[in-house]
Amino acid sequence: MEVSKEKNIIIEGRHNKPLVADIIFKDDGKQKPIVIFCHGYKGFKDWGAWEKMGEHFAREGFFFVKFNFSHNGTTPENLTEFLNIEAFGDNNYIKELDDLQTILDWILLPTFDFAKHIDPLDISLIGHSRGGGICVIKAAEEKRITKLITLASVSDYGSRFPTGKQLEAWEKKGVQYIVNSRTGQQLPHHYQFYKNYKENKERLNIKKAAKKLEIPHLIAHGSSDTSVSIGEAGNLFEWSPAPKLLLVENADHVFGTKHPWEEDDLPKEFKHVISKSIDFLKTDSQVLWDEYGDED
Repeated sequence: MEVSKEKNIIIEGRHNKPLVADIIFKDDGKQKPIVIFCHGYKGFKDWGAWEKMGEHFAREGFFFVKFNFSHNGTTPENLTEFLNIEAFGDNNYIKELDDLQTILDWILLPTFDFAKHIDPLDISLIGHSRGGGICVIKAAEEKRITKLITLASVSDYGSRFPTGKQLEAWEKKGVQYIVNSRTGQQLPHHYQFYKNYKENKERLNIKKAAKKLEIPHLIAHGSSDTSVSIGEAGNLFEWSPAPKLLLVENADHVFGTKHPWEEDDLPKEFKHVISKSIDFLKTDSQVLWDEYGDED
């Protein structure tokens, strides 16, 4: 059976900007485990091979959801370009946590259009890079999450901010710019991003969140990732109570994919990650906990 898709569903966000979501599933009338995917920094739901990943999960019997964070810089009219750079500048980690909560609450509404296709008691999160940290925090907060997968995830947000004179200059100017290497665009970060982090430092502590997890956690990372150090996977492995580590030889930050992805097939590194992720999600949580959980 081919998979069904509903693309670009507009969902009202909590911060005056909509979220745009896709769902991919087999329309076979069966209840399916839910998988929610969170993109990373300078990412979007239609980046590279994320669509193909969703199709793989759907063919294996999952109800796959991916979405754009409300302030990722794209718009409902331009889903793959950062045309709303003011929104990009106004983004922060708390908004992304709120966006993920909005998606979760939307799926679990009794009036959800696809309610007959989902198993509300089986919800997994997958997060890439910065989105991995968001998923760790949300999985620690939200008891309805049953499994967690992080792909090339960061393990700390605080260390990514500038310090000293750079930080002072940012506060003084109110904005600093980052170049999007793919498009050459200068993208702004308003100082509120750092201020919001400082105000919510305890909640945004990935280490603290990872240690509080009560669910199995698959940690996938490429050995040739130059964007996020493999040591960050080691941190998550050390902190999570029931972690499984998947180190992918010679894989980069996006496991051999790129944007746009125009090939039918996927790189072997990414196929390996998808296959192992599906195996992980299909394994009973208690079995995973018995195998990988802390003995104490």
